[in-house]
Amino acid sequence: MCEVGYKVVRPLMSKDCKEARRRAIGLYRAFYRYIPYIIKYFDIEKNEQDCRWKLREYFYRNACITDVRIIDLLVIKGYIELKEITSSWQQKSHVIRHWNPTIEPKRYDFIGKFMAGMD
Repeated sequence: MCEVGYKVVRPLMSKDCKEARRRAIGLYRAFYRYIPYIIKYFDIEKNEQDCRWKLREYFYRNACITDVRIIDLLVIKGYIELKEITSSWQQKSHVIRHWNPTIEPKRYDFIGKFMAGMD
């Protein structure tokens, strides 16, 4: 007979979804407040509205996640990113990369593959 066992895991920071949500909203507010300084110190060609839309896009991308441990992990990574920006450990190119993807899509047609030097 096959028995199903569950492993009890310890939470990273939050004990339940409510606390994890509160931490995520705190991260959102911290980034939201720092947007004018990012624009000023990194001298990026975006206005506050563009930066706020990009921030909202990142948070909406992960809105469907319900596992508390994954939410905590993403919040920790977000605070690390904010610390790197506020301490000037990141430079302008690190901030601008959020608007300019460097990954080019693969070509699937014959001419595109031929021009790219692929088989």
